[in-house]
Order: sequence, then C-alpha cells, then structure tokens
Amino acid sequence: MINSLYVYRTDCKDPFINLAREEVLLKSGPSDGVLLYLWQNEKTVVIGRNQNVFKECRVSLLEEEGGRLARRLSGGGAVFHDSGNLNFTFILPREDFDIKRQADVICRACRSFGIDAVVSGRNDLEIGGRKFSGNAFYKSGDRAYHHGTLLVSLDMNLIGRYLKPPEAKLKAKGVDSVHSRIINLFDVAPEITKAALCRELVCSAESVYGFSAKEFIFTSDMENEVSGKTNYYASDEWRFGSDTTATFCCEETFGWGTVTFEFQIDYGIISRVRVFTDAMDWEIPARIESALSGKRFTGTDIKESLISAEIDAGIKNDLCKMLEKQEI
Repeated sequence: MINSLYVYRTDCKDPFINLAREEVLLKSGPSDGVLLYLWQNEKTVVIGRNQNVFKECRVSLLEEEGGRLARRLSGGGAVFHDSGNLNFTFILPREDFDIKRQADVICRACRSFGIDAVVSGRNDLEIGGRKFSGNAFYKSGDRAYHHGTLLVSLDMNLIGRYLKPPEAKLKAKGVDSVHSRIINLFDVAPEITKAALCRELVCSAESVYGFSAKEFIFTSDMENEVSGKTNYYASDEWRFGSDTTATFCCEETFGWGTVTFEFQIDYGIISRVRVFTDAMDWEIPARIESALSGKRFTGTDIKESLISAEIDAGIKNDLCKMLEKQEI
C-alpha cells in the first residue's frame, strides 16, 4: 500500500547514467510508496528492450553527429530524446501499479497550463489527436515502473533524421510527416517551461496520491551500484547484445553484375558476412567477406573496410554507394 511520495530530480543528461539510476531506484528505492523520477537525455535514441537496432535507428549518422544510442529495460518503440524532452518514471510496488492513476498525474499537470491532455490508444497521451507522450512499462519481482517522454520543445526535425519509420507504416500511410502525428506542449502553451512542468508534476502527484512529496537521496551503496550499471548500459553487449542478434540483407544490380550482402551482427559487430554475386571476378566475395568480418556494423567502418579490400576501384565505389542507401 502506498503511504508516501518521493521525488528524485537530476540535471544529468547522460542516458546511461539515467537508465542506471532508474534500474537502481526500481531495485533499491523506497518500498513504502511511489517515487517520481524526473530526468532528461541529450541527443539520444532510446530503443525498446526487444527491438532490432538497425531497423529502428540510423546509428552511424547519430554517432557521427555526437548522439548516443541507448537501450532500456522496458518494451515499446524507439524514441528520440534531447533537452526539449522531459522524461518521467513512476516507481512503485507492483500491487499499486495503476496506469490510469499514473497517467492522471501527467494529465493534471498539463491541464494546469490550460492543455487538454487525454490518454489514448496504446497508453499514449494526446492533445487533439496528436501525441505528446509515449509510455512504456517494466515489472520485476514485486516492483514496477511506468516511464515516458513529454515533448516540451523537442527539435522535431531530429526525430526523422535519426529514427527510421517502420516499412509497414510507410506502406499504410505513405511518407506522412512526423509533425502531423506528434506535438510539443510549447505549441499549445508557449509559456510552459521544463522547470515549471516539473513543479506542476510534483504538485499533481501530491494531489493524486494525497501526500506531500519528499526529496529522495541516493545512499553511497546505491551510487556504487549506479556506477556499475552505467557501464553495462553503455556497453555494446547490452545495446547490441546477443539476445538481439540481427541479420541484415541488401541487394543491387550494377553494370558488372548483381550483388547480395547478408550480414549477421552480434554485439554490434559483423560476426558473419556472405556475399553472393554473378560478377565475372570470382574472387570478389571472399575478398569482401575477409575485409568486413569482425568490423563494427556502422556505415563508416564498413566503408573504410571496403576501401581497403583488394577489388576493382569502380566496384568499391558502387558497393559503398549501395550501402550508404541502407542508412545503417
């Protein structure tokens, strides 16, 4: 039973630290109530636990432009975070987990700015049919959390720049603009700020749960645990791990022949590559496979490795252009 309310706010914008804190709070946070964790990431794509990284994100472009890829514990889809986002996490006993009640905290806070926020669809939060918050959930033992993003003043152009829209949605809707489906709170209430929204979220939580909020402070043991978890969240093992082993295929026809690439990727590394072609030069596949095997599965690493392969310069150029189109 909930008998207290805690709040933890952080200025840290490192996704790996923030996700580590979230897990530690789930495991070792207060057991006698609900904790509201408010946080932000800088230029980060966060994918769901069971997603294929390379189908969801233009990883090479993101990293080349100073962004980071992170994977969370919960399911759901990929999201883009920057300093225009405010993220929230409700952490509480599993028996007290109530999506409607938790969402009510968010909606009440938004209404304090004159925003008519409602819950819709797969637990999204919307304004006039346009989404401003996506939510996901995770449960472990007798504890659970509910987290999500709040689009306050997000740079919308970066969503389409780093996230790949699923092919099924493209076929169903055409290349519809991301802007037509999501909305910033700032667009509805220009006076809103992230600091003001934080204050209203705390006030709303106090109203919904009936307790005055107490600031939560990490113990030294919890901080040590965060350090270890941070390293794991930042690791390729977690972000590209073996339980998310991916395969990637592409094919194109050139004047010199048709070529097909089949990659197997483990921990973000090309563990196996097969090249099939009807090109006259029978040595091309073996030389490409040798050049790419064991390399990171990023556009930059693949291109550099192809350039070093002992094959015709014109063929190298064609293959590099082919792979650039894949937006790896």
